[in-house]
Amino acid sequence: MVESILLIGITVSVFVGFNIGGSSTGIAWGPAVGAGLIGKATAATIMTGFVFLGGWTVGRNVMETLSDGIITIEISLTAGVAVLFFIGLGILVANVFGVPVPTSMTTVGAIAGLGLATDTLNYETIAWILSWWIFTPIFAFLIGAIIGRYIYAGLSRRVQLENSERPLLVLDDSGQFLTPAFGPNTTWREIAGTIVIVILGCYMAFSAGASNVPNAAAPLVSGGALAAEPAIVVATVAIGLGGFTIARRTMESVGSDISDIPLLGALIIMLTAASITTALSYIGIPISLVLSSVGAIVGLGWGRATRPIAAREALSRETTDTEIVMGALTAEDAVDDPVPIGEDEPEEILEADELFKPEAVIRYVTMWIVGPSMSTILAYVFFVSVPGAV
Repeated sequence: MVESILLIGITVSVFVGFNIGGSSTGIAWGPAVGAGLIGKATAATIMTGFVFLGGWTVGRNVMETLSDGIITIEISLTAGVAVLFFIGLGILVANVFGVPVPTSMTTVGAIAGLGLATDTLNYETIAWILSWWIFTPIFAFLIGAIIGRYIYAGLSRRVQLENSERPLLVLDDSGQFLTPAFGPNTTWREIAGTIVIVILGCYMAFSAGASNVPNAAAPLVSGGALAAEPAIVVATVAIGLGGFTIARRTMESVGSDISDIPLLGALIIMLTAASITTALSYIGIPISLVLSSVGAIVGLGWGRATRPIAAREALSRETTDTEIVMGALTAEDAVDDPVPIGEDEPEEILEADELFKPEAVIRYVTMWIVGPSMSTILAYVFFVSVPGAV
């Protein structure tokens, strides 16, 4: 009987990891894919390897919080299977809509539903986690907004990351053996920029593993049904499968829905999101790349879109000569700006409706609420109705 329940638990864990892969791969590699820097299959392959490294190392701290910190009792095998199911259901709903849901929020919500049903919820730990959930996207937004508004224009002129339309590398068959060579329009600057962003993508994948592998593994590890090491391997394989399949739509969503992201913007977003998520995972906070990534994307787009006007006017929308309307803030507005904000944007700057898309942000935030709320409510109702499952 126990073996059958464990098999079901592993199956549900794979289901959860599969959906996590669909969400997290889009967050880790969406900016690079949206910038045309890397293919979706290549992104999923690299993602899988670094997810394993993140889950095997830093992820153990998050697993400890999920297993022992949120509720005051161990999660039994039966309860763990139920919790995993509600986690996967909440994530699946978001993936169907092509929106990356914060998986850690959904996981904490399902475990909290168990705690509420059994009166074992650790409110102090929940309050501590919630405070970080609120702080993270705001902090990421502020970093992106400051860089987009005051630093990005000058930085883009100095760094000048390039992305040629032709292939980055080709195979040269002029000799006896096929050898890699630069594409027709490839430059050393483009090669350097590509290497930097790929490294940052690996960093984000590591961060995703640290924060998300525990989501698929902790409910089975808590009660001793499965050791941490095999649970991490199972979760990694499942996340990899999700990355190769359902993550394709999510990568397109992150790469283009919120902001039209150039290579330099992708680099800034990836560095910001990975650093915040890895740091919080290290101290055991269940956090998701979604919160910091989307916060940084929105902040960067908002900062770039509002460069032509003063900061006070951008926040209050009390403008004089320049109207803050999405689509109206073009490079020409910046030339006549009476209050310079560093250097002017290039003439080919995208219009504001491409730099920042409020309707996409609303859709994301809505799904962030729906996914975790669904897992919490369903878990609570289930464990109240079926107390024997605890």
